[in-house]
Amino acid sequence: MKKRERAQFVAQELMRLFPQVPIPLMHSDAYTLLIAVLLSAQCTDERVNQVTPHLFRLARDPLGMAQRSVDEIHAIIRPCGLGGQKAKAIHRLSELLLERHGGLVPNDLGALEALPGVGHKTASVVMCQAFGQPAFPVDTHIHRLAKRWRLSKAQSVKQTEQDLKALFPKQQWCHLHLRFIYYGRAYCPARGHDLSRCPICFHLENN
Repeated sequence: MKKRERAQFVAQELMRLFPQVPIPLMHSDAYTLLIAVLLSAQCTDERVNQVTPHLFRLARDPLGMAQRSVDEIHAIIRPCGLGGQKAKAIHRLSELLLERHGGLVPNDLGALEALPGVGHKTASVVMCQAFGQPAFPVDTHIHRLAKRWRLSKAQSVKQTEQDLKALFPKQQWCHLHLRFIYYGRAYCPARGHDLSRCPICFHLENN
């Protein structure tokens, strides 16, 4: 099976298994999504969703967050890991949103990446899920699946992103990003992978 045929099969199977792909991080607007995605670095979505309601009771917009201290933010987000670093980033990016963007999250990848604590993947998630702009955020899990399904031989997530973008139509990117994640959790874990219970891997191994 050629790479594009594998890609077509993957897209069809992911659509069949996950026709609806809700955003896994609880949020109410672009700002709360940005903060939730930032917190999710090296942390589970489940833990982030436990923490963010407490954080957003403290402050849920850039003005309110900038008026809080780093220590107040840190005390709440500590369970997410890297608490000190993330608290400083949340406080400073909130100040910069006020200084540079009128208190709004910019609908621009470069402007998002210029904010503290916001890397390319986080910015891409916000572009996709807050603004509906075509992006294909790739984390280590999607990178792993792309390699396992022989959709990319890349050694870096950056190159894997480019490979996946070349294989799939733009209008599919945002939903595919989420479907990859949901599939990996349900069927294709990094450890304890059971080929017989992983429909995509099973099919690709036998075709």
